[in-house]
Amino acid sequence: MRILISNDDGYLAPGLAALADALASIAEIVVVAPDSNRSGASNSLSLDRPLSVNKAGNGFYYVNGTPTDCVHVALTGMMMERPDLVVSGINNGPNMGDDTLYSGTVAAATEGYLFGIPAIAFSQAEYGWVNLDAAARVARDIVERRFDELHKPYLLNVNIPALPYEQMQGITATRLGKRHSAEPVIRALDPRGREIFWIGPVGATREAGPGTDFHAVAQGQVSITPLQIDLTHVTQLEALAKGLA
Repeated sequence: MRILISNDDGYLAPGLAALADALASIAEIVVVAPDSNRSGASNSLSLDRPLSVNKAGNGFYYVNGTPTDCVHVALTGMMMERPDLVVSGINNGPNMGDDTLYSGTVAAATEGYLFGIPAIAFSQAEYGWVNLDAAARVARDIVERRFDELHKPYLLNVNIPALPYEQMQGITATRLGKRHSAEPVIRALDPRGREIFWIGPVGATREAGPGTDFHAVAQGQVSITPLQIDLTHVTQLEALAKGLA
């Protein structure tokens, strides 16, 4: 198996190293990640400047761009052979519910999916890299499953509780939950007295019942959500057509 690995926390992130170490024992890996933390970059591409690729001492490649840039450059300009899988993570913190729209971790996997390659995004459900070795072991377990029963390409979003491996309560298929609106921006002054704004915290969970990713992780389970990219609001099509008649 040949796997392309990326992330949004940057090429020096502990989660990336743990994921690469876990998968190197079962696959040929190539790591291409951002040169710095690009959390919240979503699916953005850098079109206003050229990108550079450098190789770190540990063999990882790093790009002065977004997670999507990294996967795009790797697939279209670096790798001589097409990977069998694109994997992103392990993210420092959860990517559940509406957060997946903003996530650079999910975006890196999505870019692979858009190229017709199966892809998986991995995140820890708490910040701080607690029990990261266990999360990496779970990621390897999931990659080894191969999911031959799924139509390819597939796009999976995985959130892993920050628990020791032996304390996890299994792996379950979930749907995305929902959050309330984000908290307001935080106003502040810079050193020169100019007003600045920090994006506020995410909103509290609004739909987190059984079957959701939020609920699964709260029960100590590893959550796997299959994602799709079609944004068409199908149920509105008929009403829109009538309005245009």
